[in-house]
Amino acid sequence: MILIGQYDSPFVRRVAVALRLYGFDYEHRALSVFGDAEAIGAINPLRRVPTFVTDDGEVLIESANILDWLDELAGPERALIARAGLERRAALKVCALASGLADKAVSLVYERVIHQRATAVWVARCEAQIEGVLDLLELDRARRGVWWFGDQIGHADIITACVLRFLGEAHPGLFDPARWPALGAHARACEALPAFQAVARPFTVTLPQA
Repeated sequence: MILIGQYDSPFVRRVAVALRLYGFDYEHRALSVFGDAEAIGAINPLRRVPTFVTDDGEVLIESANILDWLDELAGPERALIARAGLERRAALKVCALASGLADKAVSLVYERVIHQRATAVWVARCEAQIEGVLDLLELDRARRGVWWFGDQIGHADIITACVLRFLGEAHPGLFDPARWPALGAHARACEALPAFQAVARPFTVTLPQA
């Protein structure tokens, strides 16, 4: 199996963490969507990460779809999400909220670094969306136990922690652990795990050469 993309992407990192928690061996190709766009495009025409190649050569795209395949490979007893019912829907909602938060954080990076501008209306909108999601996730996480849905770590825990690290590094000041203490504690608990530490990479932007 091959995972393509840099670990500073919360989407790539969530897949990498799941791979390690499942104990699956994989090759990592740390390609940048900007600096290595042509190389990624040869495998995935969308030129997005994560891109994932299975052992039989099938190319999977989008982190949620990759994780769905990995869950199936791991089997229902080991899957990092409930197989059905209310708990599964609740976990998928947390994943969707955290993924949407990541999208907005990435959009702010594009606005600042790629477009080299800071449109006030767009920045304010993105920051309002980020704060609203953090408020909602904080309320939900504060009423949970050791992990979001039970005694075992799951996809909701993983994506939230990955996004919080990205947000803190890409936009210092947007995430205040004092304002969102349950999320802050959650992030610290996840980042202390070997599966997270093994795939930690400081946020950077690699632009193509002119």
